[in-house]
Amino acid sequence: MSVTLLSSPLQGFTDFRFRNAFHKYFGGIDTFYAPYIRLNGKMVIKNSYQKDLQPENNTTLEVIPQVMTGDADEFLFVIKYIQSLGYKELNWNLGCPYPMVTKQGMGSGLICNPEKIDHILKRAHEGTDVVVSMKMRMGYENAEEILDVFPILDKYPLKNIAIHARIGKQLYKGGVDLDAFQKCTESTKHTLYYNGDITTVAKFIEMKERFPSIDHFMMGRGLIADPFLPSMIKNNTTEYPKDRWKIFSEFHDTIYQQYDEALSGPTPIKMKMRGFWEYFALSTSNPHKAFKKIKKANNPRAYQQAVREILNNE
Repeated sequence: MSVTLLSSPLQGFTDFRFRNAFHKYFGGIDTFYAPYIRLNGKMVIKNSYQKDLQPENNTTLEVIPQVMTGDADEFLFVIKYIQSLGYKELNWNLGCPYPMVTKQGMGSGLICNPEKIDHILKRAHEGTDVVVSMKMRMGYENAEEILDVFPILDKYPLKNIAIHARIGKQLYKGGVDLDAFQKCTESTKHTLYYNGDITTVAKFIEMKERFPSIDHFMMGRGLIADPFLPSMIKNNTTEYPKDRWKIFSEFHDTIYQQYDEALSGPTPIKMKMRGFWEYFALSTSNPHKAFKKIKKANNPRAYQQAVREILNNE
């Protein structure tokens, strides 16, 4: 069975600059999900969302837009917007675990409200011809919540449901609940994708063997921490390229330059790259030491010096 690998949308990380550079230097990802569009009650698409989805910024790879909302009118507004750009599919985020989202009845905080989910999907399917797919946790408070939603979801021609095998209140702590995910595979007619803690080739193989019926796997933090991982999974190898750190260095310099041009001033680029290095450092021989070097670099020159030292050390 061939395997399809998908990039999970991570707000602040997987925008078009990252996606294009990742695709060029590493490959292995079949489909990228764009970070969610969130309207906050205003029927306006922010400039950053517009730029991220512009077709000219996404010419070399398959990208699926995503929306985060608990409101049917917002959902329909975003559908019209993405269709105006030529997109045929919209992914609905019922997975975000952060309290500032869930307390407003969005993300994984909406899973406990099957009636509202039903209302929004009904409006979307009656009023448009968009293809809807889902990205979900198994619940916010407990992993049983999703089981109450499946009968609703089964009423609609959803393309797929990608399930992160945690509950919302875990955030990213603790392990994935594979028994609860197994129950999901037995409780819906829809095609399920697996998401959660694929951080090594061995971990992927473990998930593939545990869930033989699943052939789509979504990767989030693991893909940023080790950008070579998707291509290694595809090639069924644990061997890195001989010029591993040269490739990574070119990738790093590409995204650094692009973010530096897009962001104004030294502080935003410092914070942007520090966020990436929380993950990048995990692939180095001494993650704590590497990230400490990055944190201490308080200006662009010091940052570049820290990066060179880290990569030369590898």
